[in-house]
Amino acid sequence: MSSVQSVRRAFSVLQSLALGPAGVTEIAVRTELPKSTVARLLSTLVEVGAVEQNEDLGVYSIGETIADLSSSVSLGQNLVQLARPYLVELVEEIGEAVGLGTLEGHEVYYYDQVDSEHEVQVRNWAGESISAHVVSSGTVLLAHVDETARSTFLSLPLERWTPNSVIDPALIARRLDEAKAQGFAWTFEEMSEGLNSVAAPIFNAAGDAVAAIHAHGPSYRFPQKGQERAVANAVVKTAGRISKRLAGRHL
Repeated sequence: MSSVQSVRRAFSVLQSLALGPAGVTEIAVRTELPKSTVARLLSTLVEVGAVEQNEDLGVYSIGETIADLSSSVSLGQNLVQLARPYLVELVEEIGEAVGLGTLEGHEVYYYDQVDSEHEVQVRNWAGESISAHVVSSGTVLLAHVDETARSTFLSLPLERWTPNSVIDPALIARRLDEAKAQGFAWTFEEMSEGLNSVAAPIFNAAGDAVAAIHAHGPSYRFPQKGQERAVANAVVKTAGRISKRLAGRHL
């Protein structure tokens, strides 16, 4: 069996299980594949976590790996669509680039960015992942993880991206406490020299911090002198508006 054919058949099995749990015989009927082929594919899919087997009932169902991937993609796509009008408004208010990201493991994945009209632009990080400890989005999202996840993160050997990067566990822990208490966090040239950023978390209907919005710009102009708190408040306000919409749509 060619690798391409195997992938197609495995996908056919997954599609059949999307209709509901089933045994080997029923899956073979749904997919019009030989039972021996279905059994072999199921064995591999169970091994990688794409399918789960209930040995007592003799049936198979979609596994956590596929469910997690589906949930992640759905959340990200929905958030981008929901949040973009608010990001555009925030860019107009503060005059700097604004982005949307989620915490994935120990990194922040950036889903979207709306650029400002400045001639000197910051890099667009959409589609890339950055170590959570050196960016403001990572700080506000880590501030809301459970104690186990927090302890695990603080025990990691953290990379110093710039001379300003904070890598001491005690200092990071203090920063997370402050971010949780005040609702936002700044980072000053910690991920990249010459770049400052501020972020605030987005909450779902259950009160979980599922994403963050951030504003960033060149350190020589962002934030303007005396405007640090005003900019942070604008980001927090926008994150709050998105949170209300997110909760209302039950994504």
